[in-house]
Amino acid sequence: MILSYSIWTPIVFGLIILFYGSEKPSAGVRWLALIGSILGFIATLPLIIDFDIANPGMQFVEKLSWIPRYDINYYLGVDGISVWFIVLTAFINIFVVIAAWEVIDTKVSQYMASFLILSGLMIGVFCALDALLFYVFFEATLIPMYIIIGVWGGHNRIYAAFKFFLYTLLGSLLTLVAMLYLYNVTNSFDILVWQNARLDIVEQILLFFAFFMAFAVKVPMWPLHTWLPDVHVEAPTGGSVVLAAIMLKLGAYGFLRFSLPIAPDASQYLGPFIIFLSLVAVIYVGAVALVQKDMKKLVAYSSVAHMGFVTLGFFLFSPLGIEGGIVQMISHGFVAGAMFLSIGVLYDRMHTRQIADYGGVVHRMPAFTAFAVLMAMANCGLPATSGFVGEFMVILAAVDYDFVIGLLAATALILSAAYSLWMVKRVFFGPVTNSQVEALKDLNAREYFMMAVLSICVIGMGVYPKPVTDIIHPAVINLLQHVAVSKL
Repeated sequence: MILSYSIWTPIVFGLIILFYGSEKPSAGVRWLALIGSILGFIATLPLIIDFDIANPGMQFVEKLSWIPRYDINYYLGVDGISVWFIVLTAFINIFVVIAAWEVIDTKVSQYMASFLILSGLMIGVFCALDALLFYVFFEATLIPMYIIIGVWGGHNRIYAAFKFFLYTLLGSLLTLVAMLYLYNVTNSFDILVWQNARLDIVEQILLFFAFFMAFAVKVPMWPLHTWLPDVHVEAPTGGSVVLAAIMLKLGAYGFLRFSLPIAPDASQYLGPFIIFLSLVAVIYVGAVALVQKDMKKLVAYSSVAHMGFVTLGFFLFSPLGIEGGIVQMISHGFVAGAMFLSIGVLYDRMHTRQIADYGGVVHRMPAFTAFAVLMAMANCGLPATSGFVGEFMVILAAVDYDFVIGLLAATALILSAAYSLWMVKRVFFGPVTNSQVEALKDLNAREYFMMAVLSICVIGMGVYPKPVTDIIHPAVINLLQHVAVSKL
C-alpha cells in the first residue's frame, strides 16, 4: 500500500483544504498544506529504504480490479527507473508550499490544494502499470496546472494556460488511439503485457509516432517546445518549479515505459531521427537562451536544452546513456527548481524578471548570491555538482556511439556556461545599478532553508551519485535486454 499512500496522501490533504478553506489568507491552510506535503514525502521514503537493488523487475506492486469487463485495473508498481521520480515529486512539493508561504495572498486554499493534488497525480503517472490508469493520471495533471497558470499567473496567463493545455492535450490524443490499438491486439491494458506483444515494423513505427506526439510535447523536444517559455514566464514561481522539476519528466519517462520497450525495433530504426532532434535542442535552443532578456525565459530555454541531453542519452541504447539521461532528469529537478525559486526570490522583491533591471545584487544579498551562483554553476555542468554527472555520462555514451555526435553534445557545456555566466554577471556582479537594487534585503529564514537544502542535494549528488545509479542500473539493463529482443 506504500504506492497508494504516496499518491493519495497529498490528494486527500488537497481536497480537505479545497473544501474547508476560505477565500481569505489563513495560517491554518498553509500549515495544513505543509503537513500534507511533508506526510506525502514521508510516505515515499520506504520506496527507497526497502527497495531491493538486486531485483530489476517491478516492486511494491498493488493490483485491484477496476473495470473487470475490459480488464482495466488499479495496477501500481515501481522499478529502478521510476522510484526516484516519485520521491523527487513529493520532495519538490514541500518547497512549492514553503515558497508560497508569504507570497500568495489570494485564494490561498485553492493554490495549495492545486499543488497537493497535482503532486499526487504526477506520482500516479510514475506508478501506473495499467495503461488506462496511466492515461487518466497523465491527462489529469493538466487540470490543476491549467488552473495554477490561469489564476495565479502573470498578465498573459490566460493565453499561456490555453497554449499549455492545447499543446499537451492534442499531443495525447494519438496516444489514446495507440493504447486502444494495443488493447485490441493483446486484450489487456497491462503495460508489461504490451511490452511482450509481437508487432511488425509498420505497427511499431505507427505506435512509436503516436506515443512520440504526447511525450515529445511534454519533454518538450524541438520543435514542439514553443509552449514552454510562454508558460514559464506567465506561471507563478511554484508553477514554474513544478513544471521544470517534475512535469517535463513525465514525457521523458513515457519514452522509457512505452516507446522503447513496446516498439523496440522502431525505436532503433528511428533512433538517429531522435538523436538529431535532441542535438538541435542541445545546440540551437542553447544558442537561443543566449539572447534572452527575461531570466525566466532564459532558464526555460535552458530546460529544453538540458532535456535534449535526456532524450539523446535514451536513444543511444547503452546503459551509460540511459542511466545518464535518468540522472540528468533527477539533477534537473533540483537545479531548475532552485533556479526558478531564485528568480522568484528576486521577483518578490522587485517585481521584474528583466536582466537589465538588475546589477550588483551581490552587494545587497551576498548569501542569496552564493546560492544562486552555485545553481548557475550546476546548470553549466560544473564538476562536483549534480549537473555534471548526467551530462558527462551522456557525453561519454555519445562519444562511444559516434565521436561527432559526442563532440556536438559537448558543445552544450560551452553554451550553458555562456548563457548562465552571462546572466550571473549581469544580475549579481558589477556596481549597484539603481535604487531598487540598493534597497534589497538578503534571504529570510524561509528562503535560506529552501536554498540551503537544495544546494546540499545538488552537491551531494554531484560528489556521490552512487546511491542513485545503483538503484537505476538493474532496471536499465533489464530494459535494454528487452529492447534487444526483436519482435519481428
